[in-house]
Amino acid sequence: MAWRLARRGLDWRFKGLRLLLVCLVLGTAALSAIGTLTGAIERELATRGREMLGADLEFTLAARMPSVDERAAIAALGDLSEGARLQAMARVPGVETQATPVELKAVDGKWPLYGTFTLQGGKVAGAPQGMTAWIAPGVADRLGVKLGDRLQVGQAVLTVGGVIDSEPDRLAEGFSLGPTVILNRAAMEASGLIQPGSMVRAKLRLKLPAGANAVAMGEDIKARFPLAGYEVRTHEKASPGLDRFVSRMGQFLVLVALAALAIAGIGIGNGVNSYLEARRGSIATLKILGASSRDIARIFLLQLAAASALAILVGLALGVSVTPLLGKALQGLLPIEAGVVIDAGALITAATFGALIAVTFAAIPLARAKTFPAMALMRARVSPLEGGWRGAILPVATGLTGIAALAVFTAPQKLLAASFLGGAAGLFGVLSLLGWGLTKLAARMPKPKGAIARMALANLHRPGAQTSALVVALGFGLAAFVLLAAVQTSLDGNIARRVPTRAPDYFVLDLPPAQVEAFDAVVKAAAPHATVRKVPALRGTIVAYGPATAMTRVADLKDIPENAWPLRGDRGLTYADSLPEGNVLTEGEWWPANYTGEPLVSVDDELRETLGLKLGDRIAVSVLGVERSAKIASFRRIDWDSMGFNYVLVFSPNTLADAPHNLAATISLPEGEKTPQVRRGILSGLVKALPSSSVVEIGPVLGQAREILSQMGTAILAAASVAILAGMAVLAGAIAAARERKTYDNVILRVLGASRRQLLVLLVAEYGLLAALLAGVALVLGTGVAWGVIVWLFEFDWLPDWSRILGVLGAGLVLVMGLAISGSVGLLRTRPAQVLREL
Repeated sequence: MAWRLARRGLDWRFKGLRLLLVCLVLGTAALSAIGTLTGAIERELATRGREMLGADLEFTLAARMPSVDERAAIAALGDLSEGARLQAMARVPGVETQATPVELKAVDGKWPLYGTFTLQGGKVAGAPQGMTAWIAPGVADRLGVKLGDRLQVGQAVLTVGGVIDSEPDRLAEGFSLGPTVILNRAAMEASGLIQPGSMVRAKLRLKLPAGANAVAMGEDIKARFPLAGYEVRTHEKASPGLDRFVSRMGQFLVLVALAALAIAGIGIGNGVNSYLEARRGSIATLKILGASSRDIARIFLLQLAAASALAILVGLALGVSVTPLLGKALQGLLPIEAGVVIDAGALITAATFGALIAVTFAAIPLARAKTFPAMALMRARVSPLEGGWRGAILPVATGLTGIAALAVFTAPQKLLAASFLGGAAGLFGVLSLLGWGLTKLAARMPKPKGAIARMALANLHRPGAQTSALVVALGFGLAAFVLLAAVQTSLDGNIARRVPTRAPDYFVLDLPPAQVEAFDAVVKAAAPHATVRKVPALRGTIVAYGPATAMTRVADLKDIPENAWPLRGDRGLTYADSLPEGNVLTEGEWWPANYTGEPLVSVDDELRETLGLKLGDRIAVSVLGVERSAKIASFRRIDWDSMGFNYVLVFSPNTLADAPHNLAATISLPEGEKTPQVRRGILSGLVKALPSSSVVEIGPVLGQAREILSQMGTAILAAASVAILAGMAVLAGAIAAARERKTYDNVILRVLGASRRQLLVLLVAEYGLLAALLAGVALVLGTGVAWGVIVWLFEFDWLPDWSRILGVLGAGLVLVMGLAISGSVGLLRTRPAQVLREL
């Protein structure tokens, strides 16, 4: 009987339940898409770790090749594939103007240990033979070379044997200053580019026996050769930087999903409340005809269950269909395959969340409909119902507990999920309290003289006023708009700052000290007014830091501190007689020129704060396998906004000058010399005079960096937009729910002589007053959450564009007023006689 009555009350258009459908579809779609996407990424990282790294275990060494003893110790662990990476210039032989920076990748006959390397045309290949090279499409495009053409790198003339299609270990290689050229180790040696002091990076990759402990083996090699400076990676952490980005992205997506869930819950509550209010007369009639409270609960619970089930199914389908689009947006940044992905676990979790949120937020309206007697329901128009929520305490508490438990249990970052749920509950409480306080304040305020203003104020506190519900819904909705704007503008600001506009025109790497005069002559001939800066360039790893009597060994740290990125792997090192340009001393003193005393070092201020360093502490670095220690003489604030030479550690010359090394140089052109002719002159002259050096034009590099950051920002905003859509649905639903309750009021006012124009002005005044009061609240709440996302989650700088944020908030207010006015047009056209007959 209950199902027959429930089925009769439903139609295929689900009239009255559309807000529930929209909110539940959006919430479920967000959860299923985010769960499927993160699950796919995690599976790719887990299953493709060996392929991405190209090994079970990898040892990387900076600025030198491994010694005989080191190579023998590593080779004893498993099947060894040895290679090298080096920045270089590739050019068409005899045509110096056709040159481009490339990343040389030398491999041996065992490469790749894992995965499949393919060339365009589908050919599966390994290491090139003889003086043949595989080139990336970027090399072919920039130099205009094709299969069979010649290519010169250093002193080696190579033949293009194929264009790279799929490089299995490319993602783990990280950012490079040019496209890849793959050659064998003999061809790399023939190029003459590997010299003492060159910025070569040796790669020793191992395929281990089954069951071998890669982590323990890596730690053993580091312990046997503590000063070698090896950076060790295992297949489980093939790309630590990628892992950190995936972790941050995953945390953000969890927040987006939970935010969409919370906002959707508010919309569902409003939608169910509005639906049952419209059927108040039917409920009363059923009770008069003998239906019990349990019968009423069954009938409408079945209707809501049918609508919720449909919404959940549609949401799951929508989430699955959206995942390929998100995956495409993130391709190149994350290891994810294109195409539809079905993740049963993620879909079941999303469906469970949807069911719990529907039951939880529908419980209070259902309890009220079930509890009140028929007479009270009949008189609800003139005597608004109060209370009736106590019967919903158990289902609401059970539902909220289930939601919290499921959210925390399924979230990779459980503390983050628990904190967000606590914050959302606190925010809901604050907005509810604000709505209650606003109602009380409106009741005690002096009555305005104007009739419209007086009635608008009275509508905020009269019996049955929906002020509290509107405050919660509008507060969440407007805060979501502010949040999106603040996150977007801060991301844009970080892209602008982290990819600086103030940068040299050229970087020159591996400049031999003996060829400085030739370098200066080329630059001066091509651009007489160019500004040239040259610094010593070495690579090394920080091996210890702290007080001289109790130094902390980096190898002994279980975990690297979060912001101590200079401790991860090798870093650029330099020495100088004077304070580097763009740096400011914050503490201590700089050493005098021609200093010959105890070795000293100046340290970045941010690293000092992270590691708790003090003046007089020591830092030890490993350079070419030799440990060198220096006392901290000063701390500096570095101008990271300029893309010049910015070193975390700058040593006194007597610390590093005796180590084999080359120089790095920057060339900054004045505006009058930034012409194609000057640029061709610099490039061709340097390529001809310095074949072992790399000349990098900064413009394309900055463009690549901006593209990567913009791609990340687009993906983040696309994910966050789900919460915004849910917020818009909640705004529309809250206004629609309040509109239903205004029908009787408007009819009475029309009978008393109010015109449609007066009713419209009254409506605008009421919502305008409420929206204006909530704008400030939304601004504080939205920017506060955005600050946490930007600063704590992504560890970016807080760089919002307040004009755009205020503009978005203004647009949100216009949207609220537009929804209020458009939704009330039909209400204004309602004929009083028709409504009075239906009361």
